[in-house]
Amino acid sequence: MASQLVLPLGSQTALGRADFIVAECNAQAMAFIDSWPDWPVNVAALYGPAGSGKTHLASIWKTCANAQIISAPGKFDRTHPTIIEDVDSIPATSARDAALFALIEGASREAPVLLTGREAPPGWATTMPDLASRFSAMLSFPLWAPDDGLLAGLARKLFTDRQLAVPEPVIQRMILSLERSPAAVREFVAEADAKALSEARPVNLGLVREMLAARETG
Repeated sequence: MASQLVLPLGSQTALGRADFIVAECNAQAMAFIDSWPDWPVNVAALYGPAGSGKTHLASIWKTCANAQIISAPGKFDRTHPTIIEDVDSIPATSARDAALFALIEGASREAPVLLTGREAPPGWATTMPDLASRFSAMLSFPLWAPDDGLLAGLARKLFTDRQLAVPEPVIQRMILSLERSPAAVREFVAEADAKALSEARPVNLGLVREMLAARETG
């Protein structure tokens, strides 16, 4: 068969525990999430750049703790485990800070709080000195930008999920040439699968080189 019909099935980001690839850049944060419900504190934070896995880890804990995710502190169930993502992207106002302070002060073993942000909590802007003190004292875990090991592991898993046997040189060429982000790896794997299927070819170095060359000229 010279070609096959490629169905536009789409894809969805998998955010389960089994889908998270542990590497040096995220191991401490993952270990903390895995330790639930035996957390040593009632409030904690995860921080790191975009694409480092904060949302994925928050989603894993949401499932484990049956937590609620809110976009900003306001009206919500204060007796429930709570996640607020991207705290340092929410403008620092007196109203926001008063609500955040109340949330942190009211956290308990039954209603813990997990916060995320790009910067470390001591650097989060606030109008309230008491809240700044809480940020500075907060137990927090960094997630750094994905390293080669994590991106290669993600690529292997994505190809395996698609039941594709891919030589290791293909993985290494991808990691060397693509933008260093999980999103870029996911997109490239999907495109490689579609191209291989439509052209009845294996995903090998030849196919990957063609794709990369087309990106450079396109």
